[in-house]
Amino acid sequence: MATSQDILEALADYQNQCNENKRLRKMQRDWSKLLHFVAEDTGDRFTMNVVKGEIISFESGTNGTPDIIVTTTSDNFCDMFWGDLNPSQKYLQGEIRVKASQEDVVRLDAITMIIWPDA
Repeated sequence: MATSQDILEALADYQNQCNENKRLRKMQRDWSKLLHFVAEDTGDRFTMNVVKGEIISFESGTNGTPDIIVTTTSDNFCDMFWGDLNPSQKYLQGEIRVKASQEDVVRLDAITMIIWPDA
């Protein structure tokens, strides 16, 4: 089981990977969303704010009204943000649940393929 601090460290790494990827930033330049992440095994919750394809902030707790809610285990969050698992596969297996519009689900899948093509 991952700790809240583990997830925050993984989120920081994910933020760097996303924000430094010019291809991803260009592709997502019109995408601004508020995301909530819920670790079902620990009860930890996190908020991420994406503006014009850039992750501008993430924090513990859930703030604001989310456009997207992602729920899974704390370990899956860490593995997902560090690129150690294929989130699309876990989503199809029901281990990661996403409450969002179909367009946003497709965008999340595209982000995964660009950031971690071999995951």
